[in-house]
Amino acid sequence: MNRAELLGLRTFHMIAEHRTLRAAAAVLGVNASAVSQQLKAFEEQLGTALFVRNTRSVVLTDAGHALHERTRHMLSEADAALEAIRSSAGEASGPLRITLPFRAWQLAIAPRLASFRLAFPGVELDLSIDEELTDIVARGFHAGIRLGDYLSGDVIAVALTKPMQGAYVAAPAYLDTFGRPKEPSDLLDHECIRYRRISTGQIAQWEFLVNGNVQTISVTGSLVFNDLRSVIDATCDGFGIGWSLKAGLDRLIESGLLAAILTDFTPERPGFFLYFPRQLQDMPRLRAFIDHFSLGAAPSPESSM
Repeated sequence: MNRAELLGLRTFHMIAEHRTLRAAAAVLGVNASAVSQQLKAFEEQLGTALFVRNTRSVVLTDAGHALHERTRHMLSEADAALEAIRSSAGEASGPLRITLPFRAWQLAIAPRLASFRLAFPGVELDLSIDEELTDIVARGFHAGIRLGDYLSGDVIAVALTKPMQGAYVAAPAYLDTFGRPKEPSDLLDHECIRYRRISTGQIAQWEFLVNGNVQTISVTGSLVFNDLRSVIDATCDGFGIGWSLKAGLDRLIESGLLAAILTDFTPERPGFFLYFPRQLQDMPRLRAFIDHFSLGAAPSPESSM
């Protein structure tokens, strides 16, 4: 079926349903003479009359009856399919795959998850907890969440949190045995539990604010992990001094399982950002996620508890 035939068939059905050329023209948004010309061209293509016309109405011929019966379900199905596509195009629904580290889940997503699910029940959040800097396009993710200083300039990035305070911590039993460092250089005499970045294979350096400037210290120790949760678990067990974001350690510090050290020397880190390809910026389910979780979004009830 070519374009002219499809247009003619659509016009034919409007006339058959509304019984006058003028009524069909009003539904189609054209004038009555255009409908008359389209019908005439369609009948000429088929080689037969489809209506008997008079000044007031039109009546289907036998050929018109047959065509109407055999094609009306086809057009109604096509209309339904097109309407479904239009609706889904503007609806926040379907899977949304996001890669993020555990601390981003704990601090940026979990506190607001319940209200998101209530507001957007059609969105299926598929969250991959991963410390690695991931090529989201190659790995099939719609977006990723990382600290802001890890991001490149070729993506759109939306802030999810304010800058995050870091924390160097140790178990009280460790500090009782080996002493509390008073300045960053004291760490060179301590067992430090270090983190190896999965994406680069390099051990992360420890940064400190000294006289207003950021300095790095290459600490040493006999334990290295590629997962920050394991760093903190080992720190709680008294194996040495570790680092993580303070907001993720507050309960451990408040309960006395860990003690923060060198707080006057600990710099902030950029907050967590959602990043994604420019081509996806208008995806409804991604926009819903951004509107709900971004830094400027209204606080949800559970995030203020």
